[in-house]
Amino acid sequence: MSWFESLVLGLVQGLTEFLPVSSSAHLRLTAAFAGWEDPGAAFTAITQIGTEAAVLIYFRKDIANIVSAWFRSLFDSAMRRSQDAKMGWLVIVGSIPIGVLGVTLKEQIEGPFRDLRVTATMLIVMGLILGTADRLAARDETGGRHRAPKQRKSLQDLNIKDGLIYGACQAMALIPGVSRSGATISGGLFLGYRREAAARYSFLLAIPAVLASGAFELKDAAEAGHVSWGPTLFATVIAFVSGYVVIAWFMKFISSKSFMPFAWYRIALGVLIIALVSAGILSPHAAESAG
Repeated sequence: MSWFESLVLGLVQGLTEFLPVSSSAHLRLTAAFAGWEDPGAAFTAITQIGTEAAVLIYFRKDIANIVSAWFRSLFDSAMRRSQDAKMGWLVIVGSIPIGVLGVTLKEQIEGPFRDLRVTATMLIVMGLILGTADRLAARDETGGRHRAPKQRKSLQDLNIKDGLIYGACQAMALIPGVSRSGATISGGLFLGYRREAAARYSFLLAIPAVLASGAFELKDAAEAGHVSWGPTLFATVIAFVSGYVVIAWFMKFISSKSFMPFAWYRIALGVLIIALVSAGILSPHAAESAG
């Protein structure tokens, strides 16, 4: 991997990680359109450490409160009623599905799931799901001619059942094209949560999963010696900077805007990929990396 490739791919990772459009799909597609080797699952997982560092800094006060309250709740029964302590447990519970499936499906994630036809299909399917979830949220928020607006849930209403459903949605993002934020935000909207609440829990829930995945990939890459460390670390730094900017923008955007532009973009991109693969312009399979 060249330094220019790492710059471009780092930007793509940072710009798309928190939007409901699938960063893994865009990394795969960028490489395919540019005629580069597929950066691979290891590159994706390692650069995601950069974007999660942006989450840690952006939500540093929330995270500090949650971690502190959770630890204190282990020894102080009164603290167990704290919303922050409760959120700590909910993040742990919600991380179980992706942890189990991530280990179970590791070979498929690094192999068959990276087929562009799978990616395109998931872009379209999740685009339809996201659009439907957004329309349901908009209907509740605005009401209708014969229906009063419906109050949607906040994170104060989050419980173990909803946390596990969120976690199952996040686990779907193991398939390129699904999108971690797209799947969890859609799940949250279907469960009746406000857009801001769904996005906030989505970002908090991703922290353990992404950091654990990145740590495992770092270990495997160090043992195998097949990663271009300089460009990969450079891409991780680029992903951190661009990711932080996107989080700040996205949290303001969703407070008053619809997710429909992202839904239509996903569907259009998925259709384009299928057309290009069918025409033989793009190969559905990843080029092998030489390291």
